[in-house]
Amino acid sequence: MQQLTVSANPHIRAPRTTRGVMADVLIALSPAAVAGVVLFGWRSLLVMLVCVASAVLSEWLFQRITHQKTTIGDLSAVVTGLILALNLPSTIPLWQAMLGSVVAIVVAKCLFGGIGCNFANPAIVGRIALFVSFTSSLSTPTSNFSTLFGVDMVSGATPLTSLNEKVEMAHTIPQLLLGTYGGMIGETCAVALLIGFVYLLCRRIISFHIPVAFMGTVALFALCCGRDPLVELLSGGLLLGAIFMATDYVTSPDNAKGKLVFGVGCGLITMFIRVFCTYPEGVSFAILLMNILCPYIEKLTENKPVGGAKA
Repeated sequence: MQQLTVSANPHIRAPRTTRGVMADVLIALSPAAVAGVVLFGWRSLLVMLVCVASAVLSEWLFQRITHQKTTIGDLSAVVTGLILALNLPSTIPLWQAMLGSVVAIVVAKCLFGGIGCNFANPAIVGRIALFVSFTSSLSTPTSNFSTLFGVDMVSGATPLTSLNEKVEMAHTIPQLLLGTYGGMIGETCAVALLIGFVYLLCRRIISFHIPVAFMGTVALFALCCGRDPLVELLSGGLLLGAIFMATDYVTSPDNAKGKLVFGVGCGLITMFIRVFCTYPEGVSFAILLMNILCPYIEKLTENKPVGGAKA
């Protein structure tokens, strides 16, 4: 006789595992990682390896010290380390990259109970901690694309800096799509990020709600302010944040309405920071603030039962 399994709700069964989801995210991130090596040289690969190794080692050591079950096999620490690395310049000192991974894993993840219990995306916490502590190290580096392929490289102000300082834009749309300008390792090549986006949608790892609401809000805000929507969308860390960080399962709403509200909020905060603050970029801060508001968004947008008694 088949035995019944008694457990708390929700009673949903699916063949997809955490390891499988994280493996798909790593596959989706691989085009951006490869583009980062091409655009910024082999040191960018070293930064990625240091961040990933530090993240995995930090999680393993914390769980060994606290006598917890080791969970590095689920690949979540690998994903966190890689996303953090893609948000860093290739010129960052390696010890700072290592410190960012430790903060992301230990402070933002393990101290709150591990995977599924973190209050914010760990990679964002690590990135902001580095940005606040070592601002000069996270200044925009120069790509070595011209050195590798013998083509003219766009130099000078980044696209967002040009917009904020109201100087003539030196970057064309093809250059923004291919990422042949200075920036963080994984944020400049829009084509690589969009390939990852399509892969995640096809694999049903993420839904379109948050990225589309995020990007649509940014574009609309840019139009209202007389700024170029394409430049706003294709430069900075917007695509990387909207596709790979704002869609984190744990720190974003579960229902469709909540996802749309979350995406719109990220877009509004990002553009307020870009337009009215001294920082040219605001994606990380926007996602972090919306992560904190996520429980309230879920509460306000949850489905109400029909016909039930009033509480």
